[in-house]
Amino acid sequence: MADRMILNVGTSKGATHKIILEGEKRVPLYGLSIGDEFEGSILGLDIDDYKFKITGGSDDSGTPLRQDLKGNGHHRLLLRGGVGYKPTRKGIRKKKRVRGAEIQDDIAQLNIKVTNEGSKPLSEL
Repeated sequence: MADRMILNVGTSKGATHKIILEGEKRVPLYGLSIGDEFEGSILGLDIDDYKFKITGGSDDSGTPLRQDLKGNGHHRLLLRGGVGYKPTRKGIRKKKRVRGAEIQDDIAQLNIKVTNEGSKPLSEL
């Protein structure tokens, strides 16, 4: 189990901000999946008027989350590209370990994007 979660927040202007959640601040994100939107108020920070969308992430062992897999378990899939594998030549397939899209306590890093910007800039956090 990871003791903290790093949120990589992308804005519409192309800037990226890092938010580190430790302890109980991570709990409201549990049960959400890739593609879900949430209010900034559930993070416990002073960004109530923001809305975010989860776009990806990885667990504490580095296994990427894959949106088309339900649940939170690990799977070994035969991939020909996309999340979890980038082939060097066309037509190459490989069996890789990926993870379901649901957020649980062992997720170490999440990629999120801002869908509704608030009045206070994220750089002040």
